[in-house]
Amino acid sequence: MTYGREFTIAVFGLGLALVGVVEMLARRERSRVPTLAEMCGFVMTYRLGRIPVGRIGVFGFWWWLGWHFFAR
Repeated sequence: MTYGREFTIAVFGLGLALVGVVEMLARRERSRVPTLAEMCGFVMTYRLGRIPVGRIGVFGFWWWLGWHFFAR
């Protein structure tokens, strides 16, 4: 059963809207929710010994995203 292009666009739009809401909540004064930039900074600094696991993970995520949405 396929839902169609409109449903897929609506789901991705809803996900983007939820990210926006969480970011707005994170930017309030005295908020305990980390911003997207703080989370990315934490992930990018994660290392396992000398291996930058966080950077490899972020690179892999961007590769996956580009492969699925931009490569045609």
